[in-house]
Amino acid sequence: MRRTASLVLLGLAAFFTALSPLMRWYAFPRLAKIPPSQYQDMVLEARPATLLDYGTMKARQVPKVTIVQTLKGNVAEADRIERTAGRDVVVWDALSYVAGPDGKMVSEIPERYIFDAHSQDPVHATGEMVDDDPVRRSGIEYKWPFLAEKRDYAYFDPQTRTSAPIHYKGTRTYHGLGVYYFEQTIPWTKVPLPKKMPVKGITPEAVEKMGTTRWYSTTRMFWVDPVTGAPVNGEEIHKEELRGGQLLPGGGKVTAFAGHVKMRADYVDATVSLVKSQRTLVLLLTSYLPWGFLALGAVLLAVSLYLEARGRRLRRDAAPPATDGVVSGGP
Repeated sequence: MRRTASLVLLGLAAFFTALSPLMRWYAFPRLAKIPPSQYQDMVLEARPATLLDYGTMKARQVPKVTIVQTLKGNVAEADRIERTAGRDVVVWDALSYVAGPDGKMVSEIPERYIFDAHSQDPVHATGEMVDDDPVRRSGIEYKWPFLAEKRDYAYFDPQTRTSAPIHYKGTRTYHGLGVYYFEQTIPWTKVPLPKKMPVKGITPEAVEKMGTTRWYSTTRMFWVDPVTGAPVNGEEIHKEELRGGQLLPGGGKVTAFAGHVKMRADYVDATVSLVKSQRTLVLLLTSYLPWGFLALGAVLLAVSLYLEARGRRLRRDAAPPATDGVVSGGP
């Protein structure tokens, strides 16, 4: 009976030991993915901010500027692209809506971001765009890969429509989480005017005909949970200018928008809470279960060897004493 039990335990030990690396290196890359129907919104504010008054064409300081960002998973488009891409795809229809202190629109820029659900690598397909301009992304945007590394990444900038390095700047503690801090600086660059202008009757085509151009610079900062790759906080020191042309006296320049944009406190708390729950699921596949199965396999192996050794000792003790093989008899 003990021998049977030891063999069963030995088989279970081998099973759980083999399951440990399979869970980490086979199951995790296939099971960990962004759901195609994910919806997320975020509110950021710049307090105070500098904003252009299009009536006077002069910059003025305002109490705050609000930026509402939404990401909505487009399941139908993801299914369509998956049929030709041959992999799990997520399509995010994003919108960045900037409002002044009176709630009126300052700018409104839509995006369609298409990426691999597992690796977050861009997937190039019809419909990939920023403000209705076709783009071909490289690098990441909005989210880092699962199990982010301590290195620089290429990060896509929607204003310039190009990618540039976002630099790893070290490990920090943020709301009780160990996070990686990343920073990217975009120097002054000429960028397209938004398709929707804040003043009725003014179009980007009309502004461009007058010789006025839009320029942009920013320093963006992210605090990223390395397990899920999700930012728990993001900030930007954002600057925009209109330069030259007939709109500006003397062909000078004027600030269109400038401010230190920060995530609103209630959205920080909600984001940290969400990331902590998702972090547990990823750790189950990458750490808790693999190491747990390995430890369980070691325990089962030890018990199996103990039962086998004990069984052999009991069988040896129960065996009859051996004789010398000499038989005596009478004459």
